[in-house]
Amino acid sequence: MKKKICLAPGPSELYFTVEGHVKAAFREGVPSLSHRSRLFEGYYRAVVDGLRALLNVPSDYTIAFTSSATEIWERSIQSLAAETSHHYINGAFSKRYFEIAKLSGKRATHTTVQDGSGFKTTLALPEETELIALTHNETSTGVAMPLAALHDVRAKNPTALIIVDAVSSLPYPNFDYRQVDSVFFSVQKGFGLPAGLGVWMFNSRCVEKSLMLQEHGKFIGTYHALPALWSYAEKNQTPSTPNVLAIYLLGKVIEDMLQKGIHAIRKETEYKAAVLYQALEKSGALKPFVADPEWRSSTVLVADAGERQADISTFLLERGFEPGEGYGAYKKSHLRFANFPTHSKEQYECLADAIGAWAESHRR
Repeated sequence: MKKKICLAPGPSELYFTVEGHVKAAFREGVPSLSHRSRLFEGYYRAVVDGLRALLNVPSDYTIAFTSSATEIWERSIQSLAAETSHHYINGAFSKRYFEIAKLSGKRATHTTVQDGSGFKTTLALPEETELIALTHNETSTGVAMPLAALHDVRAKNPTALIIVDAVSSLPYPNFDYRQVDSVFFSVQKGFGLPAGLGVWMFNSRCVEKSLMLQEHGKFIGTYHALPALWSYAEKNQTPSTPNVLAIYLLGKVIEDMLQKGIHAIRKETEYKAAVLYQALEKSGALKPFVADPEWRSSTVLVADAGERQADISTFLLERGFEPGEGYGAYKKSHLRFANFPTHSKEQYECLADAIGAWAESHRR
């Protein structure tokens, strides 16, 4: 049976080179490699150098590994906020980051808008706000924060640390890393790898803040607190045994992306998003859940299908496309389409044609 193209927003379709890299990794004994070996340090360094080149990450940013982006929610709150954090919430995952802050005992506040909406005004927060948590791409609803709006947060809040959840948007967005203090992601979405690795990028302001809190006796976590991750990363190592295979594979996929070129990846992402949004709007039965085009994600496109969701999903599955179902309250009414670098222009053109064919068959 022909393999279906996975369009779920994570875990999603593997990057097309991963199978070959996995075979090479097993031939080279990577799964059994010691994380204290020089060879592992080389794999770590390859990811760091590759990400700096691919995403233009500044030299004062440390790049560290965790088990997942979910872990980074918790580590960032523990290591960077003594008392306060503020969260911009427009969906389930940005809300969960806020809930973790509350569970961690912080005085967490929030600005919340309706699901599917953007933040029309960027607020200047109280001066005592230590950490501002932004979700660049809300995976549950398909809302993406324009970079201009993200930069406006920095302009209005120059002293707080700004942490950006870019789990379902990188490597697409062209962040100005000088406008924020930390960006993190996990590998099972835009980088097309099996789940099990989080990547945490943070600047020297974050290191200074965490060390200051530690020196003042504040609890900032234990073995995987930011100072530990930072000190080991300086040696291209990790505090404990990491997912060595995933780190190796990430380095290889980054090499492949560099060969293709980030400019080409971004242009293709925008083209594919335009093709699918146009198909949704022409269908008459499906519509983009995010009404304002300025706030629509280019990497997780969410369609409101209403009561026809199951019918449309079945139709697409029969044609080789496996969309993601809705998240949470929208499980049975939304369809989510991942638009990651591994998804080709041709696949997205065929997907748009399939949606058009379904719409035409229901007009008769």
